[in-house]
Amino acid sequence: MEAEEDKCVKFVNGLRPIIKQLIGFSEIRNFLTLVNKSRICDKDSKAKANYYKAANEKRGRDMGREKPYGRGGRRPDEGGSSGGRGGGVGNCFTCGL
Repeated sequence: MEAEEDKCVKFVNGLRPIIKQLIGFSEIRNFLTLVNKSRICDKDSKAKANYYKAANEKRGRDMGREKPYGRGGRRPDEGGSSGGRGGGVGNCFTCGL
């Protein structure tokens, strides 16, 4: 039984950190169970990474590469409150300062 536990500890120590973190809390002491659970965690973490990668690529295509607060908005001379100061670039949209 000790050999089985030692084998499990050695296996867990060789896992990637993300899998090790997920599996380590379980303290599984049956080697075959440990290997199967590790495979499941690895498969799930890869699926999660692929999902977020695809979501980010889709969002990048939908939004383009524009900055959300770039200079493409309303010009200072097109109305709005400038608060009597400068009326130039860099003024607050709310108070005009």
